[in-house]
Amino acid sequence: MTITILDTASGMRAVLDASEAERPARLRAMLEPVADMYRYFPGEVDLLSMHSMGSGFPIGRSRDRVVDGLDRLVAADAWGRISRALDAAIATQLDAVPTLVVPDITVLLVLGDPDDTYFMESIRGFIGNGSATGFISLILWPTEENLARLEASAVHELNHNLRYAPGGVVWDPATVVVGEQVVSEGLADAFARQMYGPSGYTPIGVAHLDDDAVFDRVVGGLDVRGMQHFVSWVHGDEAALRYGGEPVGLPMGAGYAAGNRLVDAYLSVTGATAAEALHVPSATIIEVALRELG
Repeated sequence: MTITILDTASGMRAVLDASEAERPARLRAMLEPVADMYRYFPGEVDLLSMHSMGSGFPIGRSRDRVVDGLDRLVAADAWGRISRALDAAIATQLDAVPTLVVPDITVLLVLGDPDDTYFMESIRGFIGNGSATGFISLILWPTEENLARLEASAVHELNHNLRYAPGGVVWDPATVVVGEQVVSEGLADAFARQMYGPSGYTPIGVAHLDDDAVFDRVVGGLDVRGMQHFVSWVHGDEAALRYGGEPVGLPMGAGYAAGNRLVDAYLSVTGATAAEALHVPSATIIEVALRELG
């Protein structure tokens, strides 16, 4: 098992210091080690397009702001903190599930786009992806909130990686149901909270943790099948509209809030920790939780 934290501090600096004509090639070279992260996407994937679509930092404008953001990440020891957090989280997870086989993981940390209102405001300057086993991607703007929860966000994405690693839960994009994604977000938050306390909550879901109407609406969609529906049911209507999904009447982060409630109810009933529940089927968690929640 090897955890590789890509030196994107140097990589981003090389992109930003290059002439505008050279920047695309340098950015593509920086992103190449995570190309297989997009293996679930149909057809050939262009890394620069995925970077832009994912609110990655701009290479043709706002250079001074991006350089300043990079300086803040370096000053915060972001790469070192993420590395230490992942090491500690893997040790905790192995204590709970000694038979777990931890895959090799490559970690990409890049700045987001400070001019993207959706990114900066609606999703609070943070996008994480750990669902493709073997890769963790963290796209962020170094706000105080995001810098404070670097460790929690990294171990949240690690939890996804380990849940879907070989020997764990099988992920089939065509047949997976919304309930699996909702539970996986709740489990990842619960594991981050096990490691780092309240900062483990994904911020976009916090406002709806106690909203019964939101919870009931998400529960009504748990059996919806197919990965293409996740943005609507997990992230909410605003995200669905941005990425071509169909709104279902949910606020931003609704699935995270519902997932936390379901997982917390399951853990309370069973006495298990989030780490111990890593590979529990989502159907089991949902059944136990809904029975407990009445």
